[in-house]
Amino acid sequence: MLQEQINHSSDIKELRNENYVVEVKGNLLLIHDVPYLNSKKELLNGTVVSTVPSLKPNDHVVSFIGEAPCDCNGTLMRNLINNSNKRNLGSGIVVDHMFSHKPTPLYPTYYDKMTTYVKILSNQAQKIYPKATAQTGRVIEFNLEGSVLHYSDTNSARSEIDAINQKLSGLKVGIIGLGGTGSYILDKVAKTLVQEIHLFDGDIFKQHNAFRAPSATTKSIIDQGHFKVDYLANLYGNMHKFIVPHAKYLNEQNLGLLNGLDFVFIAIDKGSVKRLIFDKLEKLNLPFIDCGLGIERKGNELMGIVRTTLSTPKHREHVYKGIISFVDDDDDEYSSNIQIADLNDLNALFAVLKWKKYYGFLNDLTSELHSTYSINVNTIFNGDAA
Repeated sequence: MLQEQINHSSDIKELRNENYVVEVKGNLLLIHDVPYLNSKKELLNGTVVSTVPSLKPNDHVVSFIGEAPCDCNGTLMRNLINNSNKRNLGSGIVVDHMFSHKPTPLYPTYYDKMTTYVKILSNQAQKIYPKATAQTGRVIEFNLEGSVLHYSDTNSARSEIDAINQKLSGLKVGIIGLGGTGSYILDKVAKTLVQEIHLFDGDIFKQHNAFRAPSATTKSIIDQGHFKVDYLANLYGNMHKFIVPHAKYLNEQNLGLLNGLDFVFIAIDKGSVKRLIFDKLEKLNLPFIDCGLGIERKGNELMGIVRTTLSTPKHREHVYKGIISFVDDDDDEYSSNIQIADLNDLNALFAVLKWKKYYGFLNDLTSELHSTYSINVNTIFNGDAA
């Protein structure tokens, strides 16, 4: 049974949602971290195993991986243990015992079946070790063929949005500029099922970058002088398998690196380079989002605008109506690089939300191609509806 099949079984979902450590291998359902006692009254953890041949249990027995369980007096639980013959059940699962506890009527669900056996074992353990529990919430890493993640997205499974998540699967996404905004875009995109995430930036990750990027790094890592893309690829590579760093600035000579992508986020402020990128992406017939963050001082306060602009193969003209600057203006207020983490994150959030709307992950009633959030009046202005 694959991960997708688990999600169709409400009782198995319920086990996982109640923080039991659930794993499925082949046609076997396992609950790990089940506390029990041995003959010395020592607290141990074992694994309860059941076959899952159908949507409802068709037998009352389970297998167990661990020592022979005993009650709180150190007496073997003979009424529970059917036999203690080591068996190989396949899928790399070797069990030590078979348990038999037959109710009338038979267990209606796998949830009832598995929790009954867990409680029989853990109740004895809790008489000596009151805090012992099988509901540890530990995450079991899985290696499904073709998965882009290192471990299961139990958050989506709990919310029952796995089918919606699939709308983003297979996409090859580029993020150009991994400063404040681009790094927060990566933070969101790395938690999706996109096939590949390509990072483009030639900057070194310096101390000031740590204050406008997600997560928290150490001073020693900053002092090592990693490229931004390498530092972030390593960090988010803990979750997503296919993050590809390109430690270079895009220019006329290397724009071919964008070939093969499906969608691109642009989070840079150099207008002349931005125009080159726009032209290349339009020739490739690719959709993209350009992010803008303009902050200025007003007395002892900051004010400004957060901009999100979507360009699609069907709608390009709006990006050339003056909402985006393609000029390198060193005297511009933005050149002072006023950025703070919350506004970088907000800029990234608007961009990722628009991206998810474009692919039907989120509902989109207005289909705006351009929007600005004005900080001081707390208002979002939409423009250029598709």
